[in-house]
Amino acid sequence: MEVQVETPGGLLRQLKVSIPAERVAQAVDERIKKLAGRVKIAGFRPGKAPLKVVQSQYAEAARMEVISDLVRGTYPEAVGKAGVNPASSPSFEVTGEKPGAPLEYTARFEVYPEIKLKGLDALKIEQPVVSVTDADVEKLIESMRKARRTFVAVARAAKTGDTVKVDFEGKLDGEAFTGGKGNDAEIEIGSGRMLPDLENSFAGKSAGDTYTVDVKFPDDYRAENLKGKTAQFEVKVADVREPKLPDIDAEFLKAHNVDESAGVQGLRDKCRKALETEREKAVKNRVKVQVLDQLLASNPIEVPQAMAQQEIGRLREETAARFQAANLKPEQLLKMIPDEVLAPNAQKRVALGLLIGEVIKSKTLKLDTARVQTMLDSISADYEKPEQVQQFYRGRPDLMQGLQAMVLEEQVVEVLIAGSKPTDKSMTLDELLNPQSNNQ
Repeated sequence: MEVQVETPGGLLRQLKVSIPAERVAQAVDERIKKLAGRVKIAGFRPGKAPLKVVQSQYAEAARMEVISDLVRGTYPEAVGKAGVNPASSPSFEVTGEKPGAPLEYTARFEVYPEIKLKGLDALKIEQPVVSVTDADVEKLIESMRKARRTFVAVARAAKTGDTVKVDFEGKLDGEAFTGGKGNDAEIEIGSGRMLPDLENSFAGKSAGDTYTVDVKFPDDYRAENLKGKTAQFEVKVADVREPKLPDIDAEFLKAHNVDESAGVQGLRDKCRKALETEREKAVKNRVKVQVLDQLLASNPIEVPQAMAQQEIGRLREETAARFQAANLKPEQLLKMIPDEVLAPNAQKRVALGLLIGEVIKSKTLKLDTARVQTMLDSISADYEKPEQVQQFYRGRPDLMQGLQAMVLEEQVVEVLIAGSKPTDKSMTLDELLNPQSNNQ
């Protein structure tokens, strides 16, 4: 068998394979002999028809089957001879298959990029140094109280933080439009649930007020007919309610699994412990992001498009899961999130996966199975029956592989950090846990 390798461009490869005519003919003869032992031909008992009769009726079909089998069966051998490392499934094209002549075909596929790691000893890591303060604890307790707040009607003008019940109808050039009407809508002022001009107009209004307000739609609004337009909304305020936070009493403590005898201090202690746990996770994640971003920046690689396309599919599934509550159908999701939106993140994921794999190979890292178990213990500890959760994970190879991948990623990050000199960076807990809001 002869094999030639061609490089059309980038990671694409073409193997031009030629299989000797003798090998093809022998395979066809063997296929016909097997057929002769079981085919039914009129005038003969099953399996008793002369070979020439079988050949005359089945030769062409047998030859087509043999060609298909030989193409797929010789591909691994051809790859081995060519010394290439396919990263995608091949597409085949038979370019020559005349009887008595060699069988010729072309296999097209992508290969993995060649990676020569660099910059691993030049990582610049900022290690967050964060204290959990009393103020942080009180802020969390206040959030917990807010989550269980109730609203009571008030006879005054609405302000930020209040909830109003309103009827509204929007019109553009005097005409109502789809989605512009609401009845008994309950809106918390300042929540950002509605267009700013409309939501802000509720402040200062009292129950029974009726008014008209101009509302500008953003230029990137989802409805084409409303982009950048200004509509007039007629609003009627039914009532105004202010939030009332619950007392930290026995009922509140019980709802948060704090013993009544521990009191408010017990709640504070539990909140502090929870915040410290979140801090440790966030610090580890902040460092990991720095390491992986710098690994990627120092080692730009071309990504096999077949792998990127598979990753796009996984990203879409993850997004679909997040939108499940919206009851979106798959076809709606496809329209909402086109490939080009997901492609950059998919490319990054694949590139990082390849680079992490290369670090694992170059550093001869082995999976720490004890850490996999520790991670599984941590996940299952949040459930009422941890042992059932662990059994569920162990019965799902895909979930266990996901845990193993996370542990290996942690091991890679630790190895890379060990070769750098992290510098401490003091920051507040809020800056650590909410980096995006603090950058705005």
